[in-house]
Amino acid sequence: MLKNVASFFSLYLATLLMLVGTGLFNTFLSLWLTAASVSEIWVGAQMAAYYFGLVAGARVGHKLIIKFGHIRAYSAGAAIVTAALLTMALADNLWLWLALRLLVGLAMVTQFMVIESWLNEQAENKIRGSIFALYMVFSGLGMVLGQFALVMFPELDFKPIIFAAMCSVLCLVPIALTGRLHPAMQVPVPIKPRYYFSLVPMSLATVFITGLLTGAFYGLGPVFAVRQGLSYDQAAIFVAAGVAAGLVAQGPMGWLADRLNRAGLIRVTSLLLLLVGVPLWGWVQLPYWALLVISCAFGILQFPLYPVGVAFANDNIEPERRVGLSAIVLMIYGLGACLGPLIAGALMRGIGTQTFFMFVSACAAVLVLYVRPQRVSGDHLSADAPTQFVPMSEVQATPVVAALDPRVDVESDVSAEPVPEEAAAAS
Repeated sequence: MLKNVASFFSLYLATLLMLVGTGLFNTFLSLWLTAASVSEIWVGAQMAAYYFGLVAGARVGHKLIIKFGHIRAYSAGAAIVTAALLTMALADNLWLWLALRLLVGLAMVTQFMVIESWLNEQAENKIRGSIFALYMVFSGLGMVLGQFALVMFPELDFKPIIFAAMCSVLCLVPIALTGRLHPAMQVPVPIKPRYYFSLVPMSLATVFITGLLTGAFYGLGPVFAVRQGLSYDQAAIFVAAGVAAGLVAQGPMGWLADRLNRAGLIRVTSLLLLLVGVPLWGWVQLPYWALLVISCAFGILQFPLYPVGVAFANDNIEPERRVGLSAIVLMIYGLGACLGPLIAGALMRGIGTQTFFMFVSACAAVLVLYVRPQRVSGDHLSADAPTQFVPMSEVQATPVVAALDPRVDVESDVSAEPVPEEAAAAS
């Protein structure tokens, strides 16, 4: 494992620096706007614009890399992100910020594609799974460290923006100085939504709901914490606690997912998630320690739902079409992450702060009602089911990373070919 870290250290370090800056700035922006008494709708829109850029920018990023090369495309992305961050510090206009957040998402997805292309190209088959796992570890660690780094800036001035911009610039160094050869760029797989919706609707519903919750938590979680009377650094720790607990929980949740019925596990986890939100519906004012406990419980239950849902989907898809499945999963997850902060922000603005966890409970209730083990027919069960549970990060990953998933065999994949007639007709 240490040998793999050393071998790809420059790529992992670049990922870590990118996500430290992103994690810090996402939370800081929510707190900054809240301190300025900006509507929760605007706060949610800023997060939604970022996620929309991540989802919509994959095709653009692919063209840039093909035309200009990996290092140049990555450098351009880092420069755009840095300039956008500093412009937000200079210009006090919400519409401009919205456009800049979209631009940041578009630029960052190109950076992720560069890193993931390198990992895909130069990871040997026998270590592909561990390379994927380490990439997800560094991604998650960057998000957590970003939250904790915000604690170093108790005052909401321009210092956190400068720190995030520094991270954006410094992530250029490992890529610019890497001795690795440029990889070949993989062609994006065509997305065939009807085919995958017809085979794994419950899995995709799980992915969509987790996208709603993740986007809402990153965008409006800090706002909720401040409205509960926490200081700005306590609000950052509130978010960090949930994210860190979610990352740690993926190990035990994976152990359960490989031994229990996955549809049943999703349903039970969703029921517990529904109940976790109930104490924060506005009945009582909870102390700081209790809010941290609930944030950890939320993270433990919510963040592992995404990889469990993906594993559940892989159980019911032919191994030869899993690259296409990865593409549709990321699209559905990203759509949820775009809509989640918008919906939660509108509810918090129109009704009250307590509706944030009412929204969480409502989303969990949808999964409790929709995902049922008895609805799994098994007609499309793959030969290798149950497939391996793989800890996964959030929507920062791009379709390129599908090739690193140990459940995927890129050489035999036929996702780009026409779908089977019976599946197409069933949809």
